[in-house]
Amino acid sequence: MKKHWMVCAMAVLLTAPASLTAQNAKSAQLNQVLDEMNTASAHFRGASAKFSADIYTAVVQQHEVQTGTIALRRVGSSAEMKLHITSDGGEATSRELLYKNGILDYYEPNLKQETIYSAGKNRQTYESFLTLGFGGSGRELAKDWQVSFEGIETVDGVKVAKLNLVSRSQNVRDNFSHILVWIDPVRSIAYRQEFFMSSGDTRTVTYSGIQYNAPLPESAFRIRVAPGTKRIVK
Repeated sequence: MKKHWMVCAMAVLLTAPASLTAQNAKSAQLNQVLDEMNTASAHFRGASAKFSADIYTAVVQQHEVQTGTIALRRVGSSAEMKLHITSDGGEATSRELLYKNGILDYYEPNLKQETIYSAGKNRQTYESFLTLGFGGSGRELAKDWQVSFEGIETVDGVKVAKLNLVSRSQNVRDNFSHILVWIDPVRSIAYRQEFFMSSGDTRTVTYSGIQYNAPLPESAFRIRVAPGTKRIVK
């Protein structure tokens, strides 16, 4: 029995340094990624891209693909974003979401309906999602999320850091258990995001054709609503 105890103790002593070294290396790599994001954020003006989202619904074990375009820019300390959904579940569609000045505008032209949501006291939470790979700094990321470094991978020929995020907000954790992002820290641009919902549903978004800091017209952040559209304010 004494010999067995000594063997176990030696095993712990021998493996602990290796484990600590690996943890220290991950911590150092994470700090480097966050520092690079801080630098990139200071130079970020805006970005646009195509996106493809694989939406998995756990209760029916079904995948649906949504595609479209996204444009995002920084205005002072705030973020503005416009999302245009062009297909959903294989069917052509045209739906737009515009986030600006703390207001989310959701326009469904086929239904002739526009729904307005106010971020209100949740504005910081709204914008923490918008900047999850579009110009956010490492400081902002670490403030809103518990960040774990999962390694370096290559996406579309670009070296990206894979980060696991757990929100510091209980309200967010009630909806999202965690989020994975594959981000180019040199530009603070995400190439992929995977959202894990508490329901078991997931949403995996892949970005392509990324235009970084290219001029974006004002029309890229407007919604033209057709006459006769019903407006609902939430």
